[in-house]
Amino acid sequence: MRTVTRTVTTGLSDALAPVPVPPTYGLGCLGVLAVAVSIGTFLGGAIGGKWFSDGPAHEPPELSDWHLGPQDLPAEPPPAYEFLGWISALTLVAAVLVFVLVMRRRAAFARITRRRHHAEELWSHGWYCHRCGTVHFADAPGEDRSPLSLQRFREKVWERGGYGDLAARQRAVDPARS
Repeated sequence: MRTVTRTVTTGLSDALAPVPVPPTYGLGCLGVLAVAVSIGTFLGGAIGGKWFSDGPAHEPPELSDWHLGPQDLPAEPPPAYEFLGWISALTLVAAVLVFVLVMRRRAAFARITRRRHHAEELWSHGWYCHRCGTVHFADAPGEDRSPLSLQRFREKVWERGGYGDLAARQRAVDPARS
């Protein structure tokens, strides 16, 4: 078995493609952004809030210390940075969910196109006539020689690959109209 990867350059080549358009992974960029936010908020909270310092936590002054002057009073307690921990945890969970979704989409596309070599075998026997705007099969075994529209060619090739149901959703583009 052999799979050939081609770069689509025109509307006609897209219409005659032997496989469906793979899903885009723009959602994966959102997952990377979520990981960056998670790491940034965690580091900000850990450094600013001193979550991992060995010193004692801030404690209110004892009642016996009230006789001290204003210059001797303890400083204001540091701001609470616990909310950064929550933001970090939530964005990390969101990133994991996004990556799981991307991997599931990728696996589903691979499962759909596992018989891609059958589709490419039939596709390689077809040829496009620029004069009449149809596709013909020159020497494909078991195929009739009547001209096919771009959509019908796509349906036949994709059915051979096992993903013919996608041909109805991803319609072939008529190059004369685009």
